[in-house]
Amino acid sequence: MVEDALIIAGERIPSRLWVGTARYPSPQIMIQALEAAQAGLVTVSVRRLNLQAPEETFLDLLIGRFRLLPNTAGCYTAEEALFLAELSREALQTNWIKLEVIGDEHTLWPDAEQLLSAARQMVKQGFVVLAYAPDDPIVCQRLADIGCAAVMPLAAPIGSGQGIRDPERLALIRQKLPGIPLIIDAGIGSPADAAIAMELGYDAVLVNTAIAEAQNPVLMAEAMRLAVEAGRKAYHAGRIPRLSYARPSSPMEGLPW
Repeated sequence: MVEDALIIAGERIPSRLWVGTARYPSPQIMIQALEAAQAGLVTVSVRRLNLQAPEETFLDLLIGRFRLLPNTAGCYTAEEALFLAELSREALQTNWIKLEVIGDEHTLWPDAEQLLSAARQMVKQGFVVLAYAPDDPIVCQRLADIGCAAVMPLAAPIGSGQGIRDPERLALIRQKLPGIPLIIDAGIGSPADAAIAMELGYDAVLVNTAIAEAQNPVLMAEAMRLAVEAGRKAYHAGRIPRLSYARPSSPMEGLPW
């Protein structure tokens, strides 16, 4: 197979499994899990960092080992998200940002109006925006039209572990945005979910809770990595069509009766 590189904003991302840094039992287990996952990008919440004294945070465990992707988790307005993005650009020396603007504290569902507003402002200010979005083809299309480097529709609510709730809708988004990097973000519960996401043609998956809260986070991280690799290969291989009836695997010709 021809080299299957993931390119976003002109840069090569070495792995299609991206991993978050929250909810782990300990910083040591977090690092071991990230290494087992061979994470292409590692997301960090800007609001969790003491940017005035980064040595007092877990950043010293991450910088130099992994490529970090700051996010705007916890923001409810475009203004809040833009403020955190500007802080992260100055503190972490990166213009890459995972944009999150939520509309409800219980569902953590993206607020489409505020999300689009924040994306417009950030793209104009030179950010490489990777936007966490609802699984809405129209919203995803508009984020792509604005100039987001990648669109990240959810599979299910954040941290729910429900898996791929609507594969047909996710497949429609993939069909509508053939040239845009698409990453499944939120809801992954098991390696099977990650494999399905990749089989749908998505470019990567972002996993946090399913790894961090597993009984063995390091082993789960390895399982997720293998599932992503298998799902991507299956996508390229091309699955057989689904039929509503049986089809014999051996030919009927040549039978002795």
